[in-house]
Amino acid sequence: MKIYVDFDDCLCETAGFFSGFVKDLFGIDVPYENIHYFDLKKSFSLTEEQYEEMMLKAHTPEILLTLEETPGASDVVNRWLDEGHEVSVITGRPYSAYEASREWLDRHGLSRIGLYCLNKYGRDSFIKNSDFSLELEDYYKMHFDVAVEDSPSAFRFFEHLPELQVMVYDRPWNREHAFPNGNYTRCADWMRIEEQVNQRICQKRKDQ
Repeated sequence: MKIYVDFDDCLCETAGFFSGFVKDLFGIDVPYENIHYFDLKKSFSLTEEQYEEMMLKAHTPEILLTLEETPGASDVVNRWLDEGHEVSVITGRPYSAYEASREWLDRHGLSRIGLYCLNKYGRDSFIKNSDFSLELEDYYKMHFDVAVEDSPSAFRFFEHLPELQVMVYDRPWNREHAFPNGNYTRCADWMRIEEQVNQRICQKRKDQ
């Protein structure tokens, strides 16, 4: 099987970091559970200038390498790899963050997975003239059987794959969002994700 995995808030705890980071930068206190929008500018009620400052500082290698792993992520992904499945990380981070992101993956035992930077969210506003290593036209040529994603804003990138099974990592900003169809399953943690994906692997084998 070919498996798509998002980076932030699937592999690592990015929003929890931002909660403390924004408090330190601007004195704005928004606890993690109150981050109700994937749009962090909206969740933290930031000005455009504050948002750009926050995003620029947060995408430095010094910060990216300190993000904590989401519990169980690397163990589950490595079991998939050991079973012969192909796993690709498709992140909305700009290519300027690639080296630090690659190093983070390597440090967390995920050196065997591919990493692609896709302009999912039009974030050129905080890093001017950003480059991305995966163009949309090339992304749409890729095939995936399963996706692990937390952002409702990214669901539109799955519309070309009608059979794709999407594991939605349960986060405060996606709990009120209606899923596009029955292929979406809410998962509280990586144990649940692995359980759901394994069920689909077994079903696919039976169907072959």
